[in-house]
Amino acid sequence: MSVSRFEVTSKVLLESGKEYGDIGTYDHLQGKAYFEVDPFSESNERIVDIQLAPRNADGKVEFSADFVLLTPSDPDKGNGTMFLDVVNRGNKTVLYGFNSANRPTDPTAPIESGNGFLMREGYTVMFCGWQADVPEMPGLIGLSVPEAYVDGEQLSGRVMNQYQTNVATSVFPLADRYHLKNPAADETELEAELMVQDQPNGIPELIERNKWDLVRVEDSEIEPDVSHVHLQGGYELGRIYKLVYTAKGSRIVGLGFAAVRDICSFMKYASEEEGNPLGGYVDHAISYGVSQTGRFLRQYIYTGMNVDESARQSMDGIIAHVGGGMRGEFNLRFGQPSKDVCYIIPELFPFTDTEQKDTVSGREGGLLDRMTGQGNVPKIMFTNSSAEYWRGDAALIHTNIEDNSDAPEHPNVRRYHFSGTQHGSGKYPLETVREADSVRGNLPFNGVNYTPILRGCLTNMNNWVKGENDPPASSHPRHEDGSAIETKDVIGKFSKIPGIRLPDRVLNPMRLDYGDEQHLGRTVKLPPEQGETYPAFVSDVDETLNEIAGIRLPDVSVPVATSTGWNTRHSLIGNEGLLIGITGGLAGWTVALPSTEKEKERDHDPRPSLENLYPTKQDYMFKVKEAAQKLIEKRYILDEDLQGVMDICEQKYDDITSAE
Repeated sequence: MSVSRFEVTSKVLLESGKEYGDIGTYDHLQGKAYFEVDPFSESNERIVDIQLAPRNADGKVEFSADFVLLTPSDPDKGNGTMFLDVVNRGNKTVLYGFNSANRPTDPTAPIESGNGFLMREGYTVMFCGWQADVPEMPGLIGLSVPEAYVDGEQLSGRVMNQYQTNVATSVFPLADRYHLKNPAADETELEAELMVQDQPNGIPELIERNKWDLVRVEDSEIEPDVSHVHLQGGYELGRIYKLVYTAKGSRIVGLGFAAVRDICSFMKYASEEEGNPLGGYVDHAISYGVSQTGRFLRQYIYTGMNVDESARQSMDGIIAHVGGGMRGEFNLRFGQPSKDVCYIIPELFPFTDTEQKDTVSGREGGLLDRMTGQGNVPKIMFTNSSAEYWRGDAALIHTNIEDNSDAPEHPNVRRYHFSGTQHGSGKYPLETVREADSVRGNLPFNGVNYTPILRGCLTNMNNWVKGENDPPASSHPRHEDGSAIETKDVIGKFSKIPGIRLPDRVLNPMRLDYGDEQHLGRTVKLPPEQGETYPAFVSDVDETLNEIAGIRLPDVSVPVATSTGWNTRHSLIGNEGLLIGITGGLAGWTVALPSTEKEKERDHDPRPSLENLYPTKQDYMFKVKEAAQKLIEKRYILDEDLQGVMDICEQKYDDITSAE
């Protein structure tokens, strides 16, 4: 067992002993898990640079992860499934993703269970660190790993960072966001390059070397700290900056795969005598990753890391949410796991779970190739919002790029598109500014709350891994029925809606050449050579300009507004012709339909009015209930969410019709 020690440092009752239906109270444990893995085991050999890690007296590589564990106080009342939250940049996600809890702005805030869904269903919820560059900040759940060494020396090599600011600044860290830095080897490095561009697939403009430094101005006269990039005069709002420099020191970030794999195996297979507080009570493990960690799970799948050192299956089910067709720097020398832009991330291909061919590069393969070869493919759901389609990569997970046809699907895979949604679940009343990063859109952000679909997905996954029921069929834009259409052929349909600002350019992911060592987890050509773009497809839209494909909540199928997965930047944050999300979270917009025919004519709005679509409020609510019940019958959402879905639709209808 690679978990050498499972140290519980705190154990209290969750929410002061609140009871969750028939399950009763929950225990809240936290502590640290210690790991020792064999660098020469077949199950670990694909972790980049693991053979360059320091080893203990037994020849093992040691590392540790923070954890938080929520479990029924009476383990007999649990449902036997551990739900692993692959934490996003050290932050818990499943409580707002599935329990509709408020998303905390302070990671040290007490845990709130929201509507208690996961607890009422009896899940054991595990939050385990996997990201090696999460800073040691209170409340964040991180991973501590060794660096790689050659002959006792740290590694040095080229690194590329990307930056974009929404507020005035003249300095960025040599890291992605607020994470642990990759210090520069030489503050005076003449070969270092800082570039700027307006579009992610545009031509970068070099900034003269004497106009920027690798030391903050305030540090230069005290003690030089070679861990920032300072630009004289400051960075322009909204523009995209890329820095290439030589860094010193490389964390073995791929050990994050071993951490999540082995924590699942430990909870499933270890006994109480081996330190497992739930020995014998956990039979299945389902993992969930959102955005960054949805991409992490796609890389985990592709790398074939789900078999532990004892040749046992770790995760029984995997839900990779809003990862689109991307992976990331999760198993890379000098890797920065937070990077999230398809225009700089290496190793996009292959996208589909089944084998595909790229006729441009000549490459062939599928995401599940290694798992299939191992004879061990867990149940997998790839779930995406409309935003990942508009980013250009989500449709690639179900497209044969050789002929732009629908790709076949592995029997253990489902692919779900949450129609008319943005990257993060929408809120109502609508938001105009995103507090976390000061992003402001040209239009109010998308207001479609898709958490009911997530709850349906988890329930279906739990039944699936236990052999009780297969999940509903995949639902997404398809080439065979014409619902998948190229982005460039859809965007113009929105141009006549009053107040719409179209992007200057739609997005198509690019083939990127990082050099001939990329397959070994090393990017030696920086910046990468840009190649041909991939095709980009989204769902076609109806007369209300809402999407016709995917799982359509009543917000979309019985609309009072148009809701999209794209939004352009507001002029106040610069570069207003660019779509939001080239760095940071993707966003959509929601704009009400005209309430009356008079309003429609006055504003020259091409969309139908509510007055025309729904003669009365009673008629509207009848259609909402009918649409929601159809989703329940198909098992895309749960019975318990019917009233909540109807209530929010009614609120939107009342607000729009009363504002005429």
